[in-house]
Amino acid sequence: MGPAQALFDRHGDWLSHTLAMSEQACPVAAVTLPNGGQLQRLGTGLLRYHPDAGTIPKTGLILSAGIHGNETAPIELLNGLVNDLLQGRLPPRIPLLLVLGNPPAMVAGERFIEHNLNRLFCAAWQDYPDCHETRRADQLEAICRKFGEETSLPLKHYDLHTAIRPSRREKFALYPYVKGRQVPETELDFLTDAGIGTVLLQHRPATTFSGFSAECLGAESFTLELGKVRPFGHNDLKRLNRLRSALIDLLEQRPPAKAAGPHRPEIFQVVHEVINTGKGFRFHIADEVANFTEYAPGTLIWEDADTQHRVGDQPEAVIFPNPEVPVGHRVALMITKT
Repeated sequence: MGPAQALFDRHGDWLSHTLAMSEQACPVAAVTLPNGGQLQRLGTGLLRYHPDAGTIPKTGLILSAGIHGNETAPIELLNGLVNDLLQGRLPPRIPLLLVLGNPPAMVAGERFIEHNLNRLFCAAWQDYPDCHETRRADQLEAICRKFGEETSLPLKHYDLHTAIRPSRREKFALYPYVKGRQVPETELDFLTDAGIGTVLLQHRPATTFSGFSAECLGAESFTLELGKVRPFGHNDLKRLNRLRSALIDLLEQRPPAKAAGPHRPEIFQVVHEVINTGKGFRFHIADEVANFTEYAPGTLIWEDADTQHRVGDQPEAVIFPNPEVPVGHRVALMITKT
């Protein structure tokens, strides 16, 4: 029996096994790989890699995709890395936790089933009625905590996504807010190698998966937005070749090239959060507008019966505009380049 069959039964690969199992539990299983490392199945859509005992890792890495089930390109990317692991083409030298976040939503081709999984971390799941997504958030938090405790190494976490809305910047990174921290130069080097030229500094704590790993595990975490939502089998994975190469270098403990000048990512910060205030709220940005569309000083962005927001002295760009949210929820972020 080959290692793929030992872990994924008759399903062939990790993605097929995860889709077939969906909400079903599966027992722990493990295989020893040609490089001497061990790949362990922790549950449905969950794998852990232990490097050979002779290696001296400097970091532990969490790679996740499918937190939103219809964002398929990153899922296919991670599945390809697992195939390389099993066939001996990729010999990682660091501990690795691999997560496919929301298998039922992946099967349905939907963003989520009942609740947005990427709003349920940092124990926010406790505030929602019991459902698959709340149980999954609880499970993922526990597995990530255990991974951090057992590796006893500095952690990195890249949570991989794609977007429904078009963007004037195809690939960008969101850096979760943790008071007092700044993006390390080594992470900017990694993002440059990965072909990600934009970083958005988030302005307050968030209950996202990367927010959880940053705040609760002390990880250097990013949400990576990597292009457009497409169904399984319709992605041009060549557009992610630079990210794939950068991840392989990280897994094999090769440092990223030192980038400088115009090759460094551009960094943006949030200057205003648009909230649906309810009372006569009107959002003056068109529904079809792309992320990173820029507005000139003085442009009216939103208003209600009592107040309004206009762009300040510097141009502001919009990101994640969505006026169809309940009262009290975020409609958009307005950002400026630092």
